[in-house]
Amino acid sequence: MLEIRDLVCGYGHVTALKGVTIAVRAGQLVALVGANGAGKSTTLRAVSGLVPARSGTISLEGRDITGADPRRVLAHGIAHCPEGRRVFPQMSVAENLAMGAYLRRDKAGIGADLARIYGEFPRLAERRAQAAGTLSGGEQQMLAIGRALMARPRLVLFDEPSLGLAPNIVERMFSVIRAICDAGTTVLLVEQNAFAALELCDYAYLLETGRIVLAGTGAALIADPHVRNAYLGG
Repeated sequence: MLEIRDLVCGYGHVTALKGVTIAVRAGQLVALVGANGAGKSTTLRAVSGLVPARSGTISLEGRDITGADPRRVLAHGIAHCPEGRRVFPQMSVAENLAMGAYLRRDKAGIGADLARIYGEFPRLAERRAQAAGTLSGGEQQMLAIGRALMARPRLVLFDEPSLGLAPNIVERMFSVIRAICDAGTTVLLVEQNAFAALELCDYAYLLETGRIVLAGTGAALIADPHVRNAYLGG
């Protein structure tokens, strides 16, 4: 579904990705793991059109989307749930969710998706009129996920969804992300909790200093001695 080939990009004089190649098949949950600064978030930002590619290609279902702006990327069916949630703090929960559907014109479908999200996250339904900036971290993450799903994407990019959340909320978030994939939406997940991500995923890539150094099933990476020693505490 998504293919990134020989991708090079960065910020100013810093090259963050040095020829990254990954593939995400339709219906898969693929994890991208690695240390802070390895280039994981940059990879997602490049797919979303937020960071320009210096070379290499990004394609979705065979269509070259390299260099596409974020609006076009969203129109092609890719939604980005960013690190740090990035909700609109002064807007209500309902208004934030509506922003997720701003490219859509199917009112009935939007209403059905909104009802589904409120059913999945009852706390958002209870607080639909409340300013998003007053929600807890876990509630804001629920809102960020819901906002991404309101675009009715075929592929969702999740960037560090567990960051700063309590352990019980983290477990709930991972369960929701797995359910999203099982319901038919393809997922590319960047996650600091490498063990949880590898347990959750269908396939995984290990990124180190801007390069893919290992790929395989989550179970295979968990069993790999380098991964265990460097990322899983031995």
